[in-house]
Amino acid sequence: MTRTDQSEADLTWRDEAIPVSSRFDDPYFSLGNGLEETRHVFLRGNDLPARAKDGFRIAELGFGTGLNLLATALACPDAALHYTSFEAFPMSAAEMGRALEAFPEARAIADPLIEAWGKGQTEFTLGKIQVRILMEDAREALPRWEGRADAWYLDGFSPAKNPELWGEDLMAEVGRHTAQGGTFATYTAAGFVRRALKAAGFEVERVSGFGNKRHMSRGQLVPKESA
Repeated sequence: MTRTDQSEADLTWRDEAIPVSSRFDDPYFSLGNGLEETRHVFLRGNDLPARAKDGFRIAELGFGTGLNLLATALACPDAALHYTSFEAFPMSAAEMGRALEAFPEARAIADPLIEAWGKGQTEFTLGKIQVRILMEDAREALPRWEGRADAWYLDGFSPAKNPELWGEDLMAEVGRHTAQGGTFATYTAAGFVRRALKAAGFEVERVSGFGNKRHMSRGQLVPKESA
């Protein structure tokens, strides 16, 4: 499957380095250190790389710059993972490359991603990771998705600015597409998001966030027999 390498992200740039969505008035990554935030929130929040093994499945809402994928590849170089992401407003390969220049460690392994992106490919490999990007609104695509995830990266724009990606119906689909024992992590601790995830079947925990963010959320799907 291929896509046209054309930006739909509607970007401005802060300090010539940080992409900001004009549509949602929100930056794509932490103004402090986006790579370290990814490691704190999405990797440690899902107990990775400790859980990473061949066949482990990661799913993500909001592909953005691809930074979460690259951080996963850096942390789990020996595991043959499956990585599925949902992205309604993709940036171009040039924009992605420009954004990743802020993180030399991630940029150093990003060429296969940027090359595939530039060719419009939505299925490709990065190291040992099999990647699939669904270029659709997650509210429409996730109910049709046939997969399940062992770990979710919930990384849409701020719930205050992009509530569509955090609604109760979509969080219910996240729960429905999570394997038994599966987990989620997200930078947000917004009450309505935590309530929606709890209603979706997760045991939700509010924990310390990254940098100046006091809290984030993580959780595990409650086994059916004890739900």
